[in-house]
Amino acid sequence: MKMKKPKKVFIDGPISPEFVANSIQKHQSKTSIGAHSLFLGQIRADEVDGKVVKGIEYTAYEDMANKVFHEIREATFEKYELSCMHIYHSLGFVPTGENSLLVFVSAPHRTVVFEALAWLVQEIKDKAPVFGKEIFEDDSHQWKENV
Repeated sequence: MKMKKPKKVFIDGPISPEFVANSIQKHQSKTSIGAHSLFLGQIRADEVDGKVVKGIEYTAYEDMANKVFHEIREATFEKYELSCMHIYHSLGFVPTGENSLLVFVSAPHRTVVFEALAWLVQEIKDKAPVFGKEIFEDDSHQWKENV
């Protein structure tokens, strides 16, 4: 069986509110959908050892990461009866208060979108080879661990 080409997941910089709204609006013509659920991962101004995070610099081996995201998508479609699913992750610098991850799922009914979204976000956190370097206000940094 021939594997479909992985969808493009990465966006340069923050995921804007306009991008999120556009993603939602594109689904209005799909009238078999009765429920959408989305997750937005926002950068926090955490304090670590007395220093405050001003943003996160994301990097990834894009080809490998896109393949992993594709595998996660396929596993999610096998596990849940979704109408559609979209995953977008930032690359580059994302300042605090901005969004770096958008996960958007749709289905005919609401229960499945809640369950699928929680499972999907955890799979991304556990498996996606995306690396975040927390940049502090003094321009020092540390690599972020997914928790």
